[in-house]
Amino acid sequence: MAIELVITIPAVALIGWAIIVGALSVLAQQSVQAAAADAARTASLARTVSTAQADASAAASMSLANQDLRCASTDVALDTAGLLAPAGQPSTVSATVSCHLDPRRLGIPIGRPLTMQATVSSPVDTWRSQ
Repeated sequence: MAIELVITIPAVALIGWAIIVGALSVLAQQSVQAAAADAARTASLARTVSTAQADASAAASMSLANQDLRCASTDVALDTAGLLAPAGQPSTVSATVSCHLDPRRLGIPIGRPLTMQATVSSPVDTWRSQ
């Protein structure tokens, strides 16, 4: 009986730890996805490319902070070609958010920073004024 416990307890603990790490990773990825969606939507409402970049970065940072995801660094890349499309032509703005996480935030005691990344597109109002 004692030998069975010595073998079973570490295995069960390891499986439990793996489930927790997996769940935290999925939550972090969902947070980055939501931040990318917020950034894309905010950028699609902007009138200029420079305003879109500033607003998208602020929206992504705010979204990640609201979801309590503390990234070591955050990168927001925009594809703003849709903002320059003529009125009446359907277009989109895409935002890619990258969050560099300390692995300890996910319950992993050692390792290099992990990068969570998500890309989302948002339509630009077809008949908006430039």
